[in-house]
Amino acid sequence: MSKEFKRTLITSALPYANGPVHIGHLAGVYVPADIYARYLRLKGEDVLFIGGSDEHGVPIALKAKDEGVTPQEVVDRYHYIIKKSFEDFGISFDVYSRTSSAIHKKTASDFFRTLYDKGEFVEQTSEQYYDEEAKQFLADRYITGICPHCGNERAYGDQCEACGTSLSPMDLIEPKSAISGSVPVLKETKHWYLPLDKHEAWLEKWILEDHKEWKPNVYGQCKSWLDMGLQPRAVSRDLDWGVPVPVEGAEGKVLYVWFDAPIGYISNTIEVCQDQPEKYGDWTKWWKDEATKTINFIGKDNIVFHCIVFPAMLKADGSYILPENVPANEFLNLEGDKISTSRNWAVWLHEYLEDFPEKQDVLRYVLTANAPETKDNDFTWKDFQARNNNELVAILGNFVNRAMVLTQKFFEGKVPARAALTDYDQQTLEEFASVKKELETNLDNFRFRDALKDAMNLARIGNKYLADTEPWKLAKTDMERTATILNIALQITANLAIAFEPFLPFSAEKIKRLINKSDLKWSQLGSADLLPDEHPLNPPTLLFEKIEDEAVAKQVQKLEDSKKANEANP
Repeated sequence: MSKEFKRTLITSALPYANGPVHIGHLAGVYVPADIYARYLRLKGEDVLFIGGSDEHGVPIALKAKDEGVTPQEVVDRYHYIIKKSFEDFGISFDVYSRTSSAIHKKTASDFFRTLYDKGEFVEQTSEQYYDEEAKQFLADRYITGICPHCGNERAYGDQCEACGTSLSPMDLIEPKSAISGSVPVLKETKHWYLPLDKHEAWLEKWILEDHKEWKPNVYGQCKSWLDMGLQPRAVSRDLDWGVPVPVEGAEGKVLYVWFDAPIGYISNTIEVCQDQPEKYGDWTKWWKDEATKTINFIGKDNIVFHCIVFPAMLKADGSYILPENVPANEFLNLEGDKISTSRNWAVWLHEYLEDFPEKQDVLRYVLTANAPETKDNDFTWKDFQARNNNELVAILGNFVNRAMVLTQKFFEGKVPARAALTDYDQQTLEEFASVKKELETNLDNFRFRDALKDAMNLARIGNKYLADTEPWKLAKTDMERTATILNIALQITANLAIAFEPFLPFSAEKIKRLINKSDLKWSQLGSADLLPDEHPLNPPTLLFEKIEDEAVAKQVQKLEDSKKANEANP
């Protein structure tokens, strides 16, 4: 028997504030999360959708050092770029905050202290690399060397980006400091660890037995980690950029970013609940009430943190609920190559919005239709153009435009009254109403690609209906029959505004303006009585425009220029 919930908390992985957001981030996390949030709101459910920037950690500290600025200046710059591009793209966060906020620092510090006081950490002293010139320990990307697996001479202390292997600083051959270039020495340092091995038994039951409905890629990755056996994981770092470890004897140490970042979901919830208590209530109902369903949208590189490590943190505290589902997508590639920020092989959201103003929904559509839900997928500009021209323009836009133009022409832009329905009319309406169940099932189970196909099938039904009934011919001999056909076409149009709202919010809003009807709800989907007789419509305008070869060629050239620049500066 499925559990009944009163509300849904939706979190989306916090983008790292050392660069802008690209289409890989959108396809993996933010578009699916937004579709789901919009769908639940349209159903009238109680929803809180949390976003925010992840602003601590070594890469940001290194970037600041390279640029000769403070880490705060780096995160300020990218936080505002990311926040604005999400707003312009229509990602409907209830809050988009950041982990450098005062609320977050207090929340993360208190969270650590609770676990510390309960004895949930183990203290360990170990030898780590230390830069005697810079007088600091070298964590992760502060140390480089030769990869023991592929021989890449610029491998980092946490990963080799050439072969993708996860590393530890001790694995590197000929290690050197990324700060001074000197050869580091080993020096003792003390850190706190979360003993994941202690949580292994309940995690196995919770994931492998209680959540078999999780997506196969998520379930499989968790199972392989659990099969290997969990190890204690450090929760502190020798670094001066981050949330200071709030215990005595921890000077010069901060919370490890993997521990710090997911607490951002909690601190951002606290922030929005403090700012708008009348709308969202007390923050604890979202995190500590069993009647709340939590869904964490993430990319596949975050599966272990959100399915094993973060739940272990919540369980160690003891007062938090655990997520019901953690839908993770695979990776999106670009023109047959892996997206890479360092090589500028990416389509950046803020640049897309400049190059294609008012075409947010085209990108939302393409990223959903081609989403890497079960395997890595590829974005190409040719496919982007084809899906816009052959699907959005030729199917959805074409149907809505024909229904509107014909009504304007024959009935002065007012909804004509229906007369008796033929068997074909009834069959069309029944077929239309039956799609709702399939659409809902796919949305409820995070199958957004299939759900988008369902929505587009509704537009195909409308197009077929108009093509088969030919009201533009009938208008010469039978205006009553023409009125019935166009009434049905307009009811279908109103339904399309509901069906597409989670996927294409800007276009759904345009349809609602065209039909002069703003108060449409999900419960009305499938109804043939959304627009009353004589209801006035607004003048027809096109929903979508064709994208020409020239616009696509410009984007492909931009990528070619990046490739040439990389070859010139390997």
